[in-house]
Parts: sequence; structure tokens; C-alpha cells
Amino acid sequence: MSKAISLLLALAGALVTLPAAAGDVAAGQKKAAMCIGCHGIAGYQASFPEIHKVPMISGQNAKYIVAALTAYKKGERKHPTMRGLAASLSDEDMADLGAFYEQHGASSVKTVAATTPREPSAAVAALLTRGACASCHGANYNQPIDGTYPKIAGQHADYLNVALRSYATEGNPNIGRANAIMGAQVKQFTRAELKAMADYLATLPGDLRVVPQPRFR
Repeated sequence: MSKAISLLLALAGALVTLPAAAGDVAAGQKKAAMCIGCHGIAGYQASFPEIHKVPMISGQNAKYIVAALTAYKKGERKHPTMRGLAASLSDEDMADLGAFYEQHGASSVKTVAATTPREPSAAVAALLTRGACASCHGANYNQPIDGTYPKIAGQHADYLNVALRSYATEGNPNIGRANAIMGAQVKQFTRAELKAMADYLATLPGDLRVVPQPRFR
């Protein structure tokens, strides 16, 4: 790994470290009503900044969900809808939602460890190596080295593509994600290369799921 990437990874720890907070799963279930309309509907698509499936969050790391919501609340992630929702959340709300979604639908998750992931093409393997993606997202991109990093194996390809490109977007008040690590990594790739990586990562077995939820309980 290059010295530049090593330095970026070292800085990442300082950038994403958050106070530890134990969330309440039952409380998170009640608070998830605001999330159901998008994340609880199989195949649901967002239309901004382009049409793509909303990300799967059931089975995602609790700490990552908290980190993402915090970034939206601070304006480091600029998606207008998510910023508006996150602005109304307290630290306790975020911790509760993270705890709920980390375990949500766990009974429907198959044993990923027993599933052999599809090998990438030589071209895609070279891209993933250049980006040092496994250095943060872990084995098979489903076991991040830190809970504040997301699981990305099996995530929707079109969402991954939009998310990756957003890290390279600058100067737009409604689109973009301010993250020094991901920004530096993404800018070394073309759009076609980012799409190729996203398409491959979406084929991998992982813990992420869309678990339909009723609006009224």
C-alpha cells in the first residue's frame, strides 16, 4: 500500500471516531417510522440526483448508520431529504435507529461465510486493489475493519455508483459528501471505472437486506 493511502487510512480514524452510544433496539423500531417509506419497500427508487434504488440498511453496522446520519445532520452529506430528516434526530435517536437496523431482519440473513463470492474480472480486481477498498471494508467487503465503515457487499449497484460519485462532487449545495478519505480515493477513477466496481460489489453475498415493514403497527 502506498504511503499516501496509509496516511489517509490513519487520518480516517480521527475523522470518523464517534462517542460510543448504546442504542435501544425497541426504541429504534418505534422511531423507524420515518425510514419505512423508502428503506422498507423492496425495489423502491429515489429520483434525486438521478433514479436509483435507495440503499439497503437492514443488517448494516449500527455505528455506520450513526456516522452517516451525523454527517447528514452536519451537512457533510448534502442530500436534501436525508439532511432534513437527520436534522430532527438527537444522538440518542441515531443510536436507537442504528441498533434497530443492525439487527433488523437478521433471521433472514444466510450464512455469508459459507458462500463463495464471485471472483472479479482482472480489470475490476485491479481497480479494487488500486483503491485499497478491502483495507477499510474488510473481507469480501462485508466485514469492515471498523463499525463506522459500511458493509458494501450486495448493496444496490446503482446506489453504490451514485454514492461513489458524490464523494467527488464539489461546489454543489445539494449533492456531495465531504469525506477526505473517500474523496481522494474516488477522484483517481473514471465514471466507467466506478460503475464497474459498483456492479461487481453488488453481486457479492452480504448481510444487507430490504426487509418490508408495515407503515402502521
